[in-house]
Amino acid sequence: MARRGGFNSENTEVAKVKFSKENWKDALALFSYVRPYRSKFILGLIVIGLSSLTTLSFPYFLKKLIDTSQLLTPIHSWETPTMIVLIMIIVLICQMIFSFFRVYLFTQVGENALADLRTDVYQRLIRFPMQFFSERRVGELSSRISSDLSQIQDAVTFMLADIIRGILTLLIGIGLILFISVKLTLIMLSVVPIVVLLAVIFGKYIRKQSRKAQDQLADSNTIVQETLSGISTVKAFANEWFERDRYRRSLDKLVGLSIENGKIRGLFISFMLFCLFGTIILVVWYGVGLMKLGLLSFGDLTAFVVYTSFVGGSMAGFADLYSGLQKTLGATQRVRELLIESVEIDKIDKHNIKTINKINGFVSFKSVGFSYPSRSDVTVLHDVSFDIDKGKQVAFVGTSGAGKSTIASLILGFYSPTSGTIQFDGVSINSLNLGELRTQIAYVPQDILLFGGSIKENILYGKPDATDSELYEAAKQAFALEFIEQFPEKFETIVGERGIKLSGGQRQRIAIARAILRNPAILILDEATSSLDSASESLVQAALDNLMINRTSIVIAHRLSTIKNADCIYVLDKGFIRESGTHAELMNINGLYHSMVSIQSDLQ
Repeated sequence: MARRGGFNSENTEVAKVKFSKENWKDALALFSYVRPYRSKFILGLIVIGLSSLTTLSFPYFLKKLIDTSQLLTPIHSWETPTMIVLIMIIVLICQMIFSFFRVYLFTQVGENALADLRTDVYQRLIRFPMQFFSERRVGELSSRISSDLSQIQDAVTFMLADIIRGILTLLIGIGLILFISVKLTLIMLSVVPIVVLLAVIFGKYIRKQSRKAQDQLADSNTIVQETLSGISTVKAFANEWFERDRYRRSLDKLVGLSIENGKIRGLFISFMLFCLFGTIILVVWYGVGLMKLGLLSFGDLTAFVVYTSFVGGSMAGFADLYSGLQKTLGATQRVRELLIESVEIDKIDKHNIKTINKINGFVSFKSVGFSYPSRSDVTVLHDVSFDIDKGKQVAFVGTSGAGKSTIASLILGFYSPTSGTIQFDGVSINSLNLGELRTQIAYVPQDILLFGGSIKENILYGKPDATDSELYEAAKQAFALEFIEQFPEKFETIVGERGIKLSGGQRQRIAIARAILRNPAILILDEATSSLDSASESLVQAALDNLMINRTSIVIAHRLSTIKNADCIYVLDKGFIRESGTHAELMNINGLYHSMVSIQSDLQ
């Protein structure tokens, strides 16, 4: 899909975009999330109108109050100072009520609509294919979603109401000052072209400087993210001061850009204030002349000045609203890209989809070739073919980069083969529901990821609706029960981020318990014991032996001693299957496998 702005790893701030028909279409498409709350939204629009009317009626009654000092006899019975003051108090109370409901209603609509939008974006994000994530940084995605959705939230909750109120104030205000005095209005409006022209000139420069500052801030945030992610490496090399200096240099650049931007904004604001108050002085000076000629009352002049300040304030506010609207359109553009990006379910052959309630565990690769989308010029697998029968244990061995883990990724459907077919029980993976397929596969990788909750929550991730007895039995079979019960909180023990509070062997056994609880038809073990010490490895291996009983087991092995009992061993080299057979058969061949076993034996 062609990207229009897309994800930029160097800038995690919300960038502005130019107004275009396509951007407006993106924004209107997201407005569908407001539809379920349209009654409150429409009521909010009505309240905005009423709020604007009450606000703009205040100068009118102020004019009437001032003019009563020149009237010996009121024209109408309500045109007495006391009555006008009472009316003004009522207007102020109404304005207060309308303002409250304006904020309350738009907050309700905005928060609920954005909660729905966040849910949709998140659920689509976690359903994107692995290719999507391999091309982007996780920090970039999470930061983008956070900043973009926050910008949209501000727009729906606050900015939209301010824009509508500003437009109403501007239109009604100009109409009222024209009604009071056409001459004074023309004098006031004569300054507008000059202000607009200079605002455009200043605005372009300010946006340019703001973009540079945003880029520099993103660089600073990247340093923080990388340092905290690799904090163990930073401490191991005693580079805390180096990282601090690197971060400080980045901040110094940011400070310089921000100060330069502040100078320009200060000049712009100062000029705007000069124009605003200069216009008021000019209007009052000319208005006093009209008063002397009897063409304008003092109340008219007062009302005109107040309305002018309203109109001027609205026009000044549009500069910030315009900038915010540009940011919002940029945010909606990127969010729309996520919402229309194809998820995994969209990539299957919908016209030939088949439902398998339970797979038996037969796996076949037929002339499979594969290249990663990000490295299409490098072929990882070449014409790989094999058949795995139900309940058999098969191992894949080979040097680093031979394609072992790639086979595991293809079985899980993380990627589609470049050529050839992958079948489960004789059915092509392209015709299967990937979600349904993965519920019947358990994957135990070398680098175990545990979520930051409790041990119980991490084991239940394999089967969220499991009973306590099933949970207990899974932990027992995984040889995890012994260390779990040593903790004071037992199953409720918090494991910390990525399971940092547990040892490597404990994390592996938690992952194995999770896989046992899942009761899969197919089990994939990706070098699950390679990083463990001998004591932990023996316990984990015993747990794995329990897990592999009566299941199709695919083992990616680093320590060859763990796969001697495999029904078949495939030896991979540079993406080709060079040898296959049992341990005894391969040792008799005196080929690659024999050489690998000999090297590992010499190292022990």
